[in-house]
Amino acid sequence: MKNLEKLQIFNELFLYYEKLLTDKQIECFSLYYLQDFSLTEIADTLNVSRNAVHDTLTKVAKYLVEYEEKLKLYENSVKRLKLIDDFLQTKDIKNINELRKMEE
Repeated sequence: MKNLEKLQIFNELFLYYEKLLTDKQIECFSLYYLQDFSLTEIADTLNVSRNAVHDTLTKVAKYLVEYEEKLKLYENSVKRLKLIDDFLQTKDIKNINELRKMEE
């Protein structure tokens, strides 16, 4: 996975699963992925080792992927948006029926 794709996916997953992370994990993730801090800058900011920051970010990435694999909130959101877009373009009622099925 390319860095830009990885960044985009993790940011999307973070929006869905942030509440499942600890405050420390949220802060670390935000500094690295949203504010573009380096590992060293985060370590200095949080008064921890660079290795601790790396470990935390690795765990957060793992957790975000695991949450998505189990809950599929992001995947279902993308599917819903696609069905809505398809409906708006085609006016095909099958798209609405698919949306209804997803909500059952």
